Amino acid sequence: MLVFGCCCFQCCRRDNVQWDEEQQMLAEQKVKDNSSAPLSDEKAEVYEREAGVHWTEFYRQHQNKFFKDRHWLFTEFPELMQSANEPTQVPSLEQEKFIIFEVGCGVGNTVFPILQTNRSPNLFIYCCDFADSAVQLVKEHELYDTERCHAFQCDITDSSHQLPVPPGSVDVIILIFVLSALHPSKMQDAMIRLVSYLKPGGLLLFRDYGRYDMAQLRFKKGQCLSENFYVRGDGTRVYFFSEEDVFTMLTRAGLMKDQLYVDRRLQVNRGRQLRMYRVWIQAKFRKPRECT
Repeated sequence: MLVFGCCCFQCCRRDNVQWDEEQQMLAEQKVKDNSSAPLSDEKAEVYEREAGVHWTEFYRQHQNKFFKDRHWLFTEFPELMQSANEPTQVPSLEQEKFIIFEVGCGVGNTVFPILQTNRSPNLFIYCCDFADSAVQLVKEHELYDTERCHAFQCDITDSSHQLPVPPGSVDVIILIFVLSALHPSKMQDAMIRLVSYLKPGGLLLFRDYGRYDMAQLRFKKGQCLSENFYVRGDGTRVYFFSEEDVFTMLTRAGLMKDQLYVDRRLQVNRGRQLRMYRVWIQAKFRKPRECT
């Protein structure tokens, strides 16, 4: 465990960082300060209405250069290698597919590491994003193969939008830094809808911004939309979750907890002598198997 006040510039990163009472109080005060003058309902509604515009412009501007490929996926979520590791039990000309559905795929920083690492012929990935520009970049990638992957544009908060994913067919749903971009009032219904695509016994993998993450503490007055919900300078929005938020949302959607914890890490910029405290929420929840 690493305590807030210690000297740590000899390393680049520490995991499982322990916050002391002083650091917790400072974080709470910063959030209290930066949320003391929330934007008007009228301005908040404009950001809600134009959410797709801002994300489309984000990917048009940054292309595939903003986010790095998530090669850490298999350390945190070894379940993504399941189909590659499981031996065939019954010889068959057509084995059952192992289906992954990634929601909020961006430009493929999760999809393509999975396709590269999990070479099982049974693997198939559906992936979607709110931004047309992001989906187009996925389809233009050299590793995009329609025999193993299908990318499509989708607003997961729009219940009238028909998805190409068969209900009850998915082994694993991936939600990594995506739900935080939704308006908090729309998260629960979106989650319930997504869970309908899981098989009985299927798994939902979740990782997103946690309460008092460095990014939340850096917001200034005038960027808060509502409690723990902010707008960035580029018009995209972000919510910071607590463990209770995630547990309540996923259990109300009918899932059972396999794992849920706060991941606190310290990242160090030795050149600038800066300590950056990151807070993420990670969860694995499972859809109950049908009674037999």
